[in-house]
Amino acid sequence: MQARVVCISGADGAGAAEAAALVAEQLGYRAIDEEILVRAAAHAGVEPHVIADVERRKSLLKRLLDGLGGADMGAYGMGEIMPVGESQVASDELRGLIRTAIEEAALEGNAVIVAHAASIALAGRDDVLRVLITASPGIRASRFAEERSLDENEATRAIATSDAGRVDYLKRFYGISTELPTHYDVVVNTDRITPHQAAAVIVCGAADLGSVEPS
Repeated sequence: MQARVVCISGADGAGAAEAAALVAEQLGYRAIDEEILVRAAAHAGVEPHVIADVERRKSLLKRLLDGLGGADMGAYGMGEIMPVGESQVASDELRGLIRTAIEEAALEGNAVIVAHAASIALAGRDDVLRVLITASPGIRASRFAEERSLDENEATRAIATSDAGRVDYLKRFYGISTELPTHYDVVVNTDRITPHQAAAVIVCGAADLGSVEPS
């Protein structure tokens, strides 16, 4: 069975966005990035009453998913949610909206979803391949420094902050205090392999999902 949805979670500096874009291209799936959705929702002027209203929320989700399904993930960086006009949408509320968007995208299928916890949100679905892309902290910091034109110390601090935020996110939203390799079907370490090689591994796993019977 081929996976209808590939969820890719990646630490900053691990090359997840580049690998995900290649996977989407090779599978012919649309690419959906959590951070792009967050920024688009903010720019769309999302306010709490919009999130609370079922019909308006559905309309917003459709616009976001239809309009951003093919966005260039590599062109966007991680960032904090900014205030919207005079009303700042609470981070938790907006993240809840994004979780719903992830679930809606999974229902439609044929998607590569790049998000911190999409694999957790969609756990239990037989048609989902759950992937973690990671690398050692030093290599990630070096790559991050080059990508963002930072010095080594700044990049190291940024990576540490990002990792702490990821831990907090998983704990607050999903009750997971320790992220484990067993939360994923495929774990790729990009210390030595390229994003193209990582993509090849993921595409192979997606093509034959569930084909191996347990012994």
